[in-house]
Amino acid sequence: MGNSGMEELIPLVNRLQDALSSVGESSSFHLPQIVVVGGQSAGKTSVLENFVGRDFLPRGSGIVTRRPLILQLHIANTEYGEFLHCKGKKFTDFDEIRKEIEAETSRLIGSKKGISPVPINLRIHSPHVLNLTLVDLPGITKVPVGDQPADIEYQIRDMIMQYICNENCLILAVTPANTDLANSDALKLAKDVDPQGQRTIGVITKLDLMDDGTDAREILENRLLPLRRGYIGVVNRSQKDIDGKKDIKAALLAEKKFILSHPSYKHMAETMGTPYLQKILNQQLTNHIRETLPAFRSHLQGQFLALKKEAEEYRQYSPADPARRTKTLLQLVQRLAVDFEKLIEGSGDKVDTVNLSGGAKINRIFHERFPYELVKIKCDEMQMRREINYAIRNIHGVRTGLFTPDMAFEAIVKKQISRLKGPCMKLIGMVGQELTTTVYQCINKLSSFPKLRDETEKIVTTEIHEQESKCREQVLLLIDIQLAYINTKHEDFIGFTKLVIHKGWLTINMGIMKGGAKEFWFILSAESLSWFKDDEEKEKKYMLPLDNLRLRDVEKGFMSSKFVFAVFNTESRNVYKDYKCLELACNSQEELDSWKASLLRAGVYPEKADKHGNGAPENFTDPQLERQVETIRSLVDSYMSIIHKTIRDLMPKTIMHLMINSVKEFISSELLAQLYALGECSVLMDESPEQQKHREEVLRKHAALKEALAVIGEISTSTCTTPLPPPVDSSWIKSSRYKRASLTTHQLVPILMDFSSSLAIQLMFLLCQGDYGTTQ
Repeated sequence: MGNSGMEELIPLVNRLQDALSSVGESSSFHLPQIVVVGGQSAGKTSVLENFVGRDFLPRGSGIVTRRPLILQLHIANTEYGEFLHCKGKKFTDFDEIRKEIEAETSRLIGSKKGISPVPINLRIHSPHVLNLTLVDLPGITKVPVGDQPADIEYQIRDMIMQYICNENCLILAVTPANTDLANSDALKLAKDVDPQGQRTIGVITKLDLMDDGTDAREILENRLLPLRRGYIGVVNRSQKDIDGKKDIKAALLAEKKFILSHPSYKHMAETMGTPYLQKILNQQLTNHIRETLPAFRSHLQGQFLALKKEAEEYRQYSPADPARRTKTLLQLVQRLAVDFEKLIEGSGDKVDTVNLSGGAKINRIFHERFPYELVKIKCDEMQMRREINYAIRNIHGVRTGLFTPDMAFEAIVKKQISRLKGPCMKLIGMVGQELTTTVYQCINKLSSFPKLRDETEKIVTTEIHEQESKCREQVLLLIDIQLAYINTKHEDFIGFTKLVIHKGWLTINMGIMKGGAKEFWFILSAESLSWFKDDEEKEKKYMLPLDNLRLRDVEKGFMSSKFVFAVFNTESRNVYKDYKCLELACNSQEELDSWKASLLRAGVYPEKADKHGNGAPENFTDPQLERQVETIRSLVDSYMSIIHKTIRDLMPKTIMHLMINSVKEFISSELLAQLYALGECSVLMDESPEQQKHREEVLRKHAALKEALAVIGEISTSTCTTPLPPPVDSSWIKSSRYKRASLTTHQLVPILMDFSSSLAIQLMFLLCQGDYGTTQ
């Protein structure tokens, strides 16, 4: 019976099944087993009951099997069944087994027609069985009936695929003989996951229900739709036999009589029938177990090692021991401090390649977000000049001022410095939020102890808020310090003497008689226009005051490539030596526009004659006031660049010292003391129900894997196995998303003979168009 020398192999694997199923271990999917697949009413139930020799499975219309049934058959001297969920209880009445299957199904998913992937484990001991492990799955259906879910077909297919995708699984594809084999859903699903046919065994049921004059001989001889492991034919009890309580032993005798008396099957009677199928399955499952056991052992070993460290920690942990609670509290707080420091300092052992850590985000806030916020508060040029203009006028009052007032500069600078408070407070808020997020990330690891997590969160976030408040006060003090004294002697401040509006090369047109055109290095300030021999500015040629100067456009000469403008004195005095008008030329229109704009800012307005003979443009004020506005604007820009540089440097340092380092120091030094000060250390270390359940599951799983590896150690794999049959042509089944059949012409003709001639012609026409996947 079975493979010689391997009789104990399947029972040992069943022990593995029990050990792994007791903790809900997903490894049970990877166990070597036979999965029975077929459509509704394909005869799966009858095949399984014939193996046992008893009626014990639920029957009825629609989906009867609504949960996977893992059926373990064991050779024994006595006959009884037992369920894994009813340990210690033996069922000698097989009607009670059926009722228990129905009751256990209803307990989990109710009385509706839905399904569940949670299996039921049933072990049957009998002298009339061979050692086998089979998984009975819900029958494949197409249309939901009654209160079944609308996607019931896809739920069943997904459940079947979960099992048959396992490389350690043998697929028993059950197809009734009175249906078209080429449209068998069981064979198509098997072909999708086992294209080489190494794990698929075909079973043809209901041979006695075929129409007169037809038989399944070609199929059973593996000639029509060949499978590598071939087909085995069986005869089931009819519904009349079941209703009449016909004994299965009598049914097996009737099956044998039918096969021996049928002219198409009697020559292969020794390779047909339920007893032969049972024997072949035992032999092939035994061989399959021997082949797949090494890989399965490695799979279990990997899971066992992954759980080993955690299981050892849980095994040493005693929830009721005060000393153990205290030690665990100390370890958790120390780990929290280390985790927080690693996230802030970036010294973690495991580098996150998906998201930025807390320290990296704070760094980005310091050097990207904060400078951006500073730039946002800068007012536009026109607004700045308008404010300076009003400040100068208000300072002079009714008097006329000859010099640029320092108070206007100071008033504008202080206003600009005060505006820095907004970005600085926003920066502190962003860093505080990021610190809180980082703390939450670390504290989440304390979820096993909810009270400890809540108290730790409350204490640390309170500390962050306190340090944030201190930091705000300190930063406001720093800004007030900047407001208290405007240091115009700062080495980076340009000062009045260094104030330059524009620089560049210009050509002076002196006329042909006076030496022609000469190029000089020009510097425009708020008070004068100077030019030098070269751009090193060592030898000054002349300095022209801007008082009473105006700007005049000069038309470009026909042969000239230069762009020319001129400056002249409104009081008709010489501008330079004996020149009433000084013509200056540059090389491009862009340079010309730039010089004009700079002269305009310095109060040198363009000439614009009107009917009154006044050359002053209507849109401009006093030239001297404009020069004073330009002077202060440039000085403010220079001084504020110093302030911005200082604030950009001081803000990260201040926040790092008062917030980040303080919080880090608090967690590592003060947190534990404050937790002890609560006086509820024992209560803090109460486990959450989820953690308690997880700890128990880890310990159970670890023990189950250890037991499973011990069971595998008892198995000898040195016996002989039956070689796998050679490959066959299985191109008749095409893997398709829509599972369409592919028939040859000689297979199609007998099918079409069942239709009327006109309908057959129409079908042939459609099939020849390729709509149904036919081949010639």
